[in-house]
Amino acid sequence: MRTTALLLSLALASPALAAPLESTLGRNETRILSAPFAVVPGKSVQDLKLDERLERLGYTRVRNRPDRPGEYFHGTDVYWFYRRPCHANGSDQPAALIGLDLGKNGAIGGLRSNGRSRSFEEGDVWLEPEILAESLDGKRADRVRVELDRLPEKVWRPVLAAEDARFFEHGGVDPRSIARAALKNLRKGKVAEGGSTITQQLVKNRDLTPERTLGRKASEAMRALSLEAEYDKKEILQAYLNTIYFGHVDAIAIYGFGTAARAYFGKDAAKLTLAESAALAAMIQGPNRLSPLKDEKALRNRRDWVLSRMEELGWATGAEVAIAKASGVAEKPTKPKVTSPGHLLSWLGTDGKRLEQERVEEGKGFLVETTVDPVLQEAAEGVVASHLDTLRRLYPRLKGAKLSSALVALDARTGAVLAYVGGDPDDRAGSFDRARLAKRQPGSVVKPFVALEALDTCDGKTPLTASSRILDEPLTIDLPKGPWEPKNFDEEFRGPVLLREALAESRNVPAVRIARHCGFDRVAATFREAGLDLPASPPPSFVLGAIETSPLAVARAYTVLATPGKRLEPYAWTYMETPGGRSLATKKAAALKVADPSSAYLVRDLLRSAVEEGTATSGALEGVEVAAKTGTSSELRDAWFAGVAGSVVTVVWVGLDDAGKLGLTGAAAAGPVWHDFMAKAVPARADHALERPRDVVEMWVQERTGLLVREGRLGARAELYRKGTLPPKKRWWKIDTPMEPIE
Repeated sequence: MRTTALLLSLALASPALAAPLESTLGRNETRILSAPFAVVPGKSVQDLKLDERLERLGYTRVRNRPDRPGEYFHGTDVYWFYRRPCHANGSDQPAALIGLDLGKNGAIGGLRSNGRSRSFEEGDVWLEPEILAESLDGKRADRVRVELDRLPEKVWRPVLAAEDARFFEHGGVDPRSIARAALKNLRKGKVAEGGSTITQQLVKNRDLTPERTLGRKASEAMRALSLEAEYDKKEILQAYLNTIYFGHVDAIAIYGFGTAARAYFGKDAAKLTLAESAALAAMIQGPNRLSPLKDEKALRNRRDWVLSRMEELGWATGAEVAIAKASGVAEKPTKPKVTSPGHLLSWLGTDGKRLEQERVEEGKGFLVETTVDPVLQEAAEGVVASHLDTLRRLYPRLKGAKLSSALVALDARTGAVLAYVGGDPDDRAGSFDRARLAKRQPGSVVKPFVALEALDTCDGKTPLTASSRILDEPLTIDLPKGPWEPKNFDEEFRGPVLLREALAESRNVPAVRIARHCGFDRVAATFREAGLDLPASPPPSFVLGAIETSPLAVARAYTVLATPGKRLEPYAWTYMETPGGRSLATKKAAALKVADPSSAYLVRDLLRSAVEEGTATSGALEGVEVAAKTGTSSELRDAWFAGVAGSVVTVVWVGLDDAGKLGLTGAAAAGPVWHDFMAKAVPARADHALERPRDVVEMWVQERTGLLVREGRLGARAELYRKGTLPPKKRWWKIDTPMEPIE
């Protein structure tokens, strides 16, 4: 990938603009960012959802080429967006005006520069990260940002009346307020008033500890003076309004005036009445003490004082104040909206505490740039929630059950986590992470790794092929605890079947015969190398998924089929930093070779049959090559669907938290979730079509005998093979007996 410097030389970039105050991070603030979204050349604007992504970031659509950061223009021939200065890719990035040339159907061609179009690569052009959360515990309401220019004066003036009436007159520190507070404190014999300006409060909330010492107050004053020298008054006031703390509602922390307006009054801040604005301004002094949930009388008294102060300052008429004082204090609070990926935050929190234990525990600031695609994250949560509701509606027995689901989506090229759902999205804060921590039986979703060992080395024996014939007849294996007789799901036997057919139709007995032929120990080693959890001495039933593993581990294993041949270690973040930019840790893609690329490619091809004509047909996507497998644990307790399409590997689990019987197969319960998510995810990400390895060739094989024949022969089919593992050719001068099946 090219560097950002090259991008700026190609794009029509503006002079560097200083980062807005609100985009900077205070020492006490935590910010969890999504990944910067890389624009993919050749994809359409619609597929990449560029309009939606920019609007999520708060960009404004304009009718001509934008002339300031935060605007975009969707034209017929060119797509312009003026990227804001931001923190991305581990460093501060300047603003940039970027033009994308559009072809037919909105397909992105070149990068517009000086009236010309130049080619670019994925990673050269990107959108700024989106804020996913501002805490690691997932118990902070989504911040509803306000813009001062769009707020009526009656909404923000009460804040000045309550906290800093001379805000527009002083330079960050107000000597009059300090003198008045000192006199009041002297009279009362204690610290009853601080005299801090709004600028000082902003500094304290963002950068300083809550202790009250002369040294801390001096530092606060100096920082306030510096802040006022660098930023405009309105920008400081806007930052204050968007960061001030307003207590808790339903154990969810409320930060920002806009968020408080929604939480306490159920409306946008711009629509607040004078009485409502004054009530919020009154809460600033003691957000939990003056909360309408705890002491409505105390809040009313403080609010009425704010209103009287408004009249005294000439910012409201006597009539307006009288009407406002006659109003109630607050409506019934509404449940705050929390859309942060809570289960992912618990994973990040684990890494964060391990890396910087003291910083997290003391509430010091933290910045994490994740790998998450926010559009895909929202899609994953929406699909999971919708299908859980559908299952409860279709199957009354599940309505009161502890039904849940997990979804993990990885970039098939790197292992980066694109979307992550660890349970019912309606149960976020503090809930158990089923994607990473839950260990459930995966059923047949692990069978591709039996095939992988068989096609790769088969423990030194002659490797099997997709057309190897496997005996599907009753089987008994003597174990220390007694004989074991594996059964097929349909409890029927079909005699000799092709390996491709056995995997596509998820036949249990052939899978066990293959593992026995190649060696259970060697197959177990392949499972472990792929990243699946196995006990030290697993029983033979592990090849049918009678083990316990997590959705994240299954997703890791399926990257072996996507790369092909290498296991990618899933990672959810790339940078962890202090707010000042000091690096705490970085994480990059890591890979481990598990199998020959040709063998993994062939197994992936086998799974195409599972989608086209086997148990995984519910995962088929129009116009997209899909390789996937279903899994259903014993007694229909767990439903799984795992596979790869485009550049996305996704695993879905559906089951009951109490390990009760779900009563549904992987195709029925997990397949629709996988399909609906991937239908949205695959177009929005880069294509990733694997080229057939050079040592993989296509030949024609007679299904009845397993022998090679000429192309197009009746009763024959095209099949892929690794060179050196080709079956014998059928001899025309004699009647050949079928290849001996694996017993």
